[in-house]
Amino acid sequence: MAGKWLPAAELTGSGRPVLQQGEVECSLLSSVDVECEDNPTSFPLLKSGLLIVTTHRLLWIPSDGATACAIPLAAVSHVFSSSSSSSNHKKKSVIKTMFSSPRVRFQVSVASEGRVDERGTGSMVITLVLRGKNSDPDSLLGKLLEAWRGRAWESTSGGSGSGKFDGGSSSGGGGLRMPVVGVSGILRKEQEMWESTDKSLQDAFQDLNALMSKAKEMVMLAETMRLKLLSGSNNQASVANDEDEMVSKEEMQDWLLSVGIASPVTKESAGALYHQQLSRQLADFVKISLERSGGMINLIDIYCVFNRARGTELISPEDLLQACSLWKNADVPVMLRKFDSGVMVIQNKSYNDEKVLSGIKSLALKPEALQTGISASDAAIMLGIAPAMAKEHLLTAESKGLLCRDVSPDGFRFYVNLFQDINLDDVYLVKDHSAYGLWVSTACF
Repeated sequence: MAGKWLPAAELTGSGRPVLQQGEVECSLLSSVDVECEDNPTSFPLLKSGLLIVTTHRLLWIPSDGATACAIPLAAVSHVFSSSSSSSNHKKKSVIKTMFSSPRVRFQVSVASEGRVDERGTGSMVITLVLRGKNSDPDSLLGKLLEAWRGRAWESTSGGSGSGKFDGGSSSGGGGLRMPVVGVSGILRKEQEMWESTDKSLQDAFQDLNALMSKAKEMVMLAETMRLKLLSGSNNQASVANDEDEMVSKEEMQDWLLSVGIASPVTKESAGALYHQQLSRQLADFVKISLERSGGMINLIDIYCVFNRARGTELISPEDLLQACSLWKNADVPVMLRKFDSGVMVIQNKSYNDEKVLSGIKSLALKPEALQTGISASDAAIMLGIAPAMAKEHLLTAESKGLLCRDVSPDGFRFYVNLFQDINLDDVYLVKDHSAYGLWVSTACF
């Protein structure tokens, strides 16, 4: 129903919005209704969803997992101030106004059929009703005005202008300077010094914003290069089989993937939804790392990789742990797992422990392993994971009775458990089909 009026918004597997090129999140707010003042009966019922203000759009994501929708900021023709919004409701009773939810109103352009369109000739007024307990309409209005006036969607190069902040004319070099005499002269000199410092800070932050804008451009350029590299390697796979060329392409892909995240979730933009949105962004981010590590990765490793991708927006270990703990209540394909030894890892929900344990047992039944046992490095090579993770799997196999441990100065070595194949009534009976029989035949010959 919303698709008739508002454009649809694409979401990732964890429910995060798929951002456009150059788009950055500015603010997030939960429990927001979207209403239309001109067509209240025919406009779709958009109740209690997540509102995300970006540099390009207003995104509304429903809490029930239905289709998300978007309002392009290019279609917004006017944003009403809080004073004008309140003046339109002067006729309401005082008691009703006191208990009503805060609202933010803006006008959008619509096409002849009523759909929001920046090239539309008509218009309608849309109201955002803030149902959350700690909703701040002034903050939302400020973020919306800042994004709308920034007009980032019109920028083709993404570079910032060369305009300078006007720090005031009192510190200009061409004007007549009054002599520093008495208390008033000291105060005037102090004022000039503060104005000069303020101008220097403004210029410095302008350069910093330009640098951050260029950083976002580089991240997007790297993602574009990675996608082209992947499509090129797939098209030429049947023609060229040069291993050196394929290795260099894989290294280039890994390097491009580590450049960073274009719009990381921050406490400033997400507010109370920080950990919730951080957990969803992390769930999307770890997919590639899990594919390259066999479906499981150490929590410490992902902390380093994720912080490197976030650039200057670093997170603490506590934030990462809390974000991972929220996965159990969210519909995401990954989960946080804690082994008996206390080691915590991130793994796919489809990760099959039985398949891993079966592979470990098959490795332990090989003739060489029956004599010398297997180490964590042997299991890591077979499973394609880190030795630390392989050791945790070996300990799990031991707890399930599949393996036995031997501790020596050389470290841990694991052997297949033969005790479960021994008949206590006849300890000399050796079954031909058992692991014990295989070990006897291997040891004797």
